[in-house]
Amino acid sequence: MTRVAAIDCGTNSIRLLVADVDGESGELVDLDRRMTIVRLGQGVDRTGRLAPEALERTFAACREYAAVIKEHGAERLRFVATSASRDAENRDEFIRGVLDILGVEPEVVTGDQEAEFSFIGATKELAGSDHLDKPYLVVDIGGGSTEFVVGEDQVRAARSVDIGCVRMTERHLVVDGAVTDPPTPPQIAAMRADIEAALDLAERTVPLREARTLVGLAGSVTTVSAIAQDLPEYDSTVIHHSRVPHDKVREITDWLLRSTHAERAAVPSMHPGRVDVIGAGALVLLSIMERIGAEEVVVSEHDILDGIAFSLA
Repeated sequence: MTRVAAIDCGTNSIRLLVADVDGESGELVDLDRRMTIVRLGQGVDRTGRLAPEALERTFAACREYAAVIKEHGAERLRFVATSASRDAENRDEFIRGVLDILGVEPEVVTGDQEAEFSFIGATKELAGSDHLDKPYLVVDIGGGSTEFVVGEDQVRAARSVDIGCVRMTERHLVVDGAVTDPPTPPQIAAMRADIEAALDLAERTVPLREARTLVGLAGSVTTVSAIAQDLPEYDSTVIHHSRVPHDKVREITDWLLRSTHAERAAVPSMHPGRVDVIGAGALVLLSIMERIGAEEVVVSEHDILDGIAFSLA
């Protein structure tokens, strides 16, 4: 077993996994897994730059993670940065700050690399399941982008498109600097049209409709599962490998898009940082399910972070 630390820095959140990993057997034992909402991608779609306050929130989380990594004595560290830092003109400022704090340079990966990490992390432990048909379609709904990966035991095709929950919210639901509460029907229709166009783009590369099992990753999907199960608090052990039927996803999405900020914030399993963006994330999930005719989504708490950890072993 090799003790490793993996960091995934996305548009909405930054996450850390410290684990003991056996790369050959596929065994991964968590020692510490945590997530911080930093909104690194705040305003990037509009300005093309990482905001100073967003950078500082991210660097503060990095300082916290550096202490955790040192405490556990991880032998190897890999820091992967995704959509927001790919898009930003001032990403060098972000790279220098991370290097100063953690001693490693963040790898600003391509969408295809991101997709491969997600697929490995989500499916490695599903390989022995007799109840899930292949090929898998793994969808990782992030803040700035969504990754689509089809494969059996390995990636066959992958594509990243710009329909993350933060990007969709900022593009369609913000008026005069504030998120519409709740969104209007025209706003929702415009967002849905944007998502459908992105799905058309994804289908040029990835045979979405060939999938027999839909595996959903990241906070929008796991939060939908938590709401579907009416959990009194967020519980990853109950959420991991839960299955949410299409009709339940549609019901939850409809409610999220007609609810107010206060109503969403009152959901006990809702992370405060997702309150304003969860409606857009749920709509992305629903649109994907309708596009491929999926009867359910298998929810995984293991994703790009686990894929990064496996890559270190």
